[in-house]
Amino acid sequence: MGLDNVLSGKGGVGKSSITTQLALSLSLAGRSVGILDIDLTGPSIPRLLGIEDAKIKQAPGGWLPVQVHPSQLLPQVVDAPQPNENTATPRNEGVDHSTLLASKTDSVDLHPQSVGALYAISLGLLLPSRSSAVVWRGPKKTAMVRQFLTDVLWPSLDYLLIDTPPGTSDEHISLAETLLQQTSTPIPHRSPQLAGAVIVTTPQAVAVSDVRKELSFCRKVGIGVLGVVENMSGYVCECCGKETNLFGKGGGEVMAREFDVEFLGAVPVDRQWGTLVEEGKRPRYGEDVTKDDGDDDDDDDDDDDDEMVMNDKETEVRRGDEGAGKELSAQLEVGLLVDKYRSCSLCTTFEKITSQVIGLVENGHANGT
Repeated sequence: MGLDNVLSGKGGVGKSSITTQLALSLSLAGRSVGILDIDLTGPSIPRLLGIEDAKIKQAPGGWLPVQVHPSQLLPQVVDAPQPNENTATPRNEGVDHSTLLASKTDSVDLHPQSVGALYAISLGLLLPSRSSAVVWRGPKKTAMVRQFLTDVLWPSLDYLLIDTPPGTSDEHISLAETLLQQTSTPIPHRSPQLAGAVIVTTPQAVAVSDVRKELSFCRKVGIGVLGVVENMSGYVCECCGKETNLFGKGGGEVMAREFDVEFLGAVPVDRQWGTLVEEGKRPRYGEDVTKDDGDDDDDDDDDDDDEMVMNDKETEVRRGDEGAGKELSAQLEVGLLVDKYRSCSLCTTFEKITSQVIGLVENGHANGT
């Protein structure tokens, strides 16, 4: 089992989002994955995975993680972003992403796909509600982190991703000490491997300067670094596919070179990803989201009156097409999170990142130790 930490010395850079998408991408690659959320005061993983109503169960010997989805064969999906040579690599400045967006008439088939199981555990699953505050001092936080690391009865996993809070404080020190102890001591029938850390930053200089401290922390405690991900690196318009660098670009790549670690890729802002995790709606592209169907120009209305004269048969055909379209839309909204994620443009971005992570882990090439 490979143990991957997702770290950043800066808050608000999207560690939980990167952890979730990396887990979904690993699952789509056929790996069985677990997510351990040790962000005790701000647990986001249950909400991102859509499992807030689930509860952790106690079993002899420890806690049972929540199953997000089992290992299974996903059905075929239509109307997904069309993969091309641009989507298989990190997004670079000047790349036109309009080919990423599938139009209403230019849909793409995603054939049935075998995925690995996904499990998760978080303090958020033990709290009464989403708004419940955790007011704990350092020793209690440390004890909870160690309990999560030692008392959870994980099934057989290929990867365990650990989502951490920002900073380099008590939780991180406890995490590092416990992981290094567990992975250095042989355990019968288990061979956990501390694969390394994935460092997350955003392009701004103020964020990069704080994240550098996390890289230094990893070196001091002896945790290797798999690479750096630059999150929020540009915004891809849902309508035209053009990319705009809202927060700058390239800060994470420069930092990776300075510390001699891998740059895993740049992840742009995609509003459809937010819609997926917040509302459970399958991402749809190529639609003018700013258009108001009720606001048509008078000239267009006049043209419609003059040119669109339809008989009863044509009206019936159109209604049939609209009914079929609604039925298809309803079918697309049904499914697991990992199934709907295949329709997100970020899925192709994470295919490349995941491929690099798997290669680094399996070959033992984490840097920084």
